[in-house]
Amino acid sequence: MITVQNLQFTYTGTASPAVRDLSFAVAPGEIFGFLGPSGAGKSTTQKILIRLLRDFSGGIEILGRDLRAWGDDFYEQVGVSFELPNHYGKLTALENLRYFGRLYAGKTLAPESLLEMVGLQDDGDLLASQYSKGMKIRLNLARALIHSPQLLFLDEPTAGLDPVNARRIKDLIKSQKDVGRTVFLTTHDMTIADELCDRVAFIVDGQIKLIDSPRALKLRHGKKLVRVEYLDNESPAVGEFALDGLAENPQFLASIRQPVQTIHTQEASLEQIFIEATGRSLG
Repeated sequence: MITVQNLQFTYTGTASPAVRDLSFAVAPGEIFGFLGPSGAGKSTTQKILIRLLRDFSGGIEILGRDLRAWGDDFYEQVGVSFELPNHYGKLTALENLRYFGRLYAGKTLAPESLLEMVGLQDDGDLLASQYSKGMKIRLNLARALIHSPQLLFLDEPTAGLDPVNARRIKDLIKSQKDVGRTVFLTTHDMTIADELCDRVAFIVDGQIKLIDSPRALKLRHGKKLVRVEYLDNESPAVGEFALDGLAENPQFLASIRQPVQTIHTQEASLEQIFIEATGRSLG
């Protein structure tokens, strides 16, 4: 779906490239996470991929076609949800979606159904300027889905959302994968990346440091231990046991014969792995 080779881009008036020698590929039907702190090059890369920034070096193919060869028909195939709202404040949500829907040559979804998808079905007649930031983010996503694109670019899709609406949006993103769409997701939120992404790329200072699935990364970097918290004669106790030979470990077997409070493996979080791999925090 996306192939990038030796991508480099430098903003006018700056000495250092914003992205340098990036190479990666995104498979059809994959949710691919681009993870890094602010200023790492995530948004620059996305802007290049959606043709907002043109003067880059390196090779990019999207949907099997060189990015430079695409015309305006490119936007019939891709949907973009920006981190910042970009709607007409003097139009209602329904009017915004009707307007943007008319820009596409192909069939579009009904604005009412889109608002229901993102939990705004009762707010369609409000002006976009009356929406909270979280509502505007959800309206962004509705707009990105209006023409049923093959490829979605989502920038911080749950930013500013409360837990209930963040859950709704994450489920909606998963549903896009279920119907075969590809999602390129940029974020600094490791929780959403861990939950949604098939693979993630860690980017710092314009360079990719690591690419793999969250599961593979956690297995590779986690401790091969299981931690058991239990009651020993009604007193709290903790034991850590090696995963190798666990079934024959007499201390482990003795601990789980006691009242067990918690038991879990000592896997690393994506954030811990990011810091270990890059030497940088996500702050």
